[in-house]
Amino acid sequence: MRFESIASGSSGNCIYIGSDTTHLLMDVGISRKRTVEALRDLDLELRDIDGIFLTHEHSDHIAGLPMICKKSEMPIYATRGTIDAIQRMPKFADIDPARFIPIRSDEKITIKDMQIDPMRISHDAAEPVGYRVMYGHKKACVCTDLGCYTDYTVECLKNADVVLLESNHDVNMLQVGRYPYPLKRRILGDRGHLSNVSSGQLLSRILNDHMKGIFLGHLSQENNLPELAFETVRVEIISSEADYSPEDLPIYVADRKRPSALIEI
Repeated sequence: MRFESIASGSSGNCIYIGSDTTHLLMDVGISRKRTVEALRDLDLELRDIDGIFLTHEHSDHIAGLPMICKKSEMPIYATRGTIDAIQRMPKFADIDPARFIPIRSDEKITIKDMQIDPMRISHDAAEPVGYRVMYGHKKACVCTDLGCYTDYTVECLKNADVVLLESNHDVNMLQVGRYPYPLKRRILGDRGHLSNVSSGQLLSRILNDHMKGIFLGHLSQENNLPELAFETVRVEIISSEADYSPEDLPIYVADRKRPSALIEI
């Protein structure tokens, strides 16, 4: 299994997960050009992609969909709520409805040698999900855009070999920043985004001995800093009951513009 964060942040998200025979994209919130360039660096083309899995309908996760659909024919997987929300948007009207394949939380889909298992998340979208992807006994997880987590979330993410987990904002930066109060309240709410502290607390509950990559993702450009997210998460791990030292963990901050290191499991 191979995993790469192509772009992660409030300005656009796209993740590649694949094997020798199966190639998937999670969200396409960046331009077709950037997506194609990143795939080329992986020795892939759009025609090699077996499917696009969407987490939800917000623009930073689907902005590149119209142009990608014009140049390729891979299916698009999303929940029925997400599909309906996208099809109500005029700029996506030209996408053939037959391209969309409805999925449901906790109902597995098999594509060639990979199994994809959507998971429920709490976010202010129509029917958002995260994803667990299995390749044999290997497991990769994508879990961003959630305002809170539960024991269900923890169970879904346990035993992951690689995980991209939201670390969206520093609470203090958000509170004193220039965002209007209603937006601050939305971000801090249970259907908003995970803070650095919450991300570290969730991560502390899912650590295991075989983790090959931990990516902190979907950082806010206005209300966070990569160094701050990294250090805050490390402090939460140290403060937790988890029997792990941050120095021994493969923790990275996913960049908003540049692809991450390619993790091979």
